[in-house]
Amino acid sequence: MSENTTRCGFVAIIGAPNAGKSTLLNALVGAKVAIVTHKVQTTRTKVTGIGMYENTQLVFIDTPGIFEPKRRLDRAMVNAAWKGSEDAEITVLLIDAKKGRNEEVERIITGLKNAKRQAILAINKIDTIKREQLLALAQDLHETGVFDEVFMISALKGDGVGDLLKHLASRAPEGPFMYPEDQIADVTLRILAAEITREKIYLRLHDELPYATTVETEKWEERKDGSVRIEQVIHVERDSQKGIVIGKQGAMLKLLGQMAREDMEASFERRVHLFLHVRVTERWAEDRTVYEDMGLDFVE
Repeated sequence: MSENTTRCGFVAIIGAPNAGKSTLLNALVGAKVAIVTHKVQTTRTKVTGIGMYENTQLVFIDTPGIFEPKRRLDRAMVNAAWKGSEDAEITVLLIDAKKGRNEEVERIITGLKNAKRQAILAINKIDTIKREQLLALAQDLHETGVFDEVFMISALKGDGVGDLLKHLASRAPEGPFMYPEDQIADVTLRILAAEITREKIYLRLHDELPYATTVETEKWEERKDGSVRIEQVIHVERDSQKGIVIGKQGAMLKLLGQMAREDMEASFERRVHLFLHVRVTERWAEDRTVYEDMGLDFVE
């Protein structure tokens, strides 16, 4: 292959909830394109990050965690995860080293076998278990016959991520770039803005508001001075939750707005005027349009 030949490949990152997929995506892309919190199931949509390695463009699909679905939203998220894997040429299964080969991982391995798909195994958080355990886990998983390569990484610290990136680039087929070289994500700015605010809610209110919230960017107005005016609605299911989000004399909502605005200004590299509203939408998780806004299929 000549030096001028370009490659472009699609890579799906799948795994159980909280395996570190969003952290890995951000490490591979070299920028924050996915929200990362310590709570499981924070990724609800397929976030596409775009990474460059020499003359290769890699389009990463960060999927929601694959788990046993109980609600409509759960089913839509799991559906999106498997669809993300189908859409990609290369699938990376990320596994939390400490949790090992648990029930959730077993379910994903069975799904890959049934689909007759080969995957690259990436064992994450390698600093959390002893080397002997790590090697035994890698051997055990390799024997399933589903994986053609095994990488041991720490997505948070960056260990082994460069080797994984290099290998993924070598597997990408020849072809033109799908995106401009300086583009790092394929989510619209409206969705990214909503994801940023949702991340702040998770970070500040993770004990009080498990999964009862979603954020919708209702208005996006470009200003003549180059700044942007953003109006967002935080949907909650009950009045009591509305009170938690607003806080005493509006203090919590003000803090959330400040945190989200600062993050947006850093991400969008421009001034942001952010206005947050809280609305009780009892059955938002049953609303087809909410799913469309999140880029998910409305699963019956």
